[in-house]
Formats: sequence, C-alpha cells, structure tokens
Amino acid sequence: QVQLVESGGGLVQAGGSLRLSCAASGRTFSTYVLAWFRQAPGKEREFVAYIRWNGVYADSVKGRFTISRDSAKNTVYLQMDSLKPEDTAVYYCAATARQPTFTRPSDYNYWGQGTQVTVSS
Repeated sequence: QVQLVESGGGLVQAGGSLRLSCAASGRTFSTYVLAWFRQAPGKEREFVAYIRWNGVYADSVKGRFTISRDSAKNTVYLQMDSLKPEDTAVYYCAATARQPTFTRPSDYNYWGQGTQVTVSS
C-alpha cells in the first residue's frame, strides 16, 4: 500500500522559515515526480513545486521555496523561507509516474493527508 506522510507544518511569523518533509512508503519513488500543492480555506488546491531532476516552482513561491528529494530515504522536502501570511494553507505532497504535465492536481495519483502551515503577520 502506497503512503505519503507529511510533517513539519506549524505556526510561524511572517519572514520566518519552515521545512516540510514527505516520507513515501509502499514502493520506490526514485523514478516518480514528487510535488507539493497547497490549499487555503475556500480556495482550490494549487501547485507549489515539483521535482523530477530539478525543481520547478509556481511564480508565487519562486526564490523563497526550495524543493529537494532524497531518493535513498524516499523523501521529498520543501524548504520555505521568507514566509508570508498568504502562504497559509494546508500543504500536500503528491507523487506521479504519469506524464507529461506536472502542475495540476489531476496529474497526480498519490497524495498525503496534508500538514497545516500558518503564517502570522
């Protein structure tokens, strides 16, 4: 059974940093594209970043967030710096072996349960 488990969310002040982790189990994800999405209350789930060999980012987080992966640990990370109140959301990790697009929720068939990130002003 495939499982993605996020951790690392919490409450932080604007300008602060958080590091999210997503541990995958049930299969080897070294060939999968791994991604982070987020969903704020009343809004649709939106793309944040994905990584295949290099990271690709939404414009809203480019230069502030860094996605990375440790294939040996089957884990993907999201380092979030210079956080803003508008970054407040539930953050989800996702995995897919499909192609060719990777920025829509429908591109992914494995999802974690989400972790809350709250940025206070």
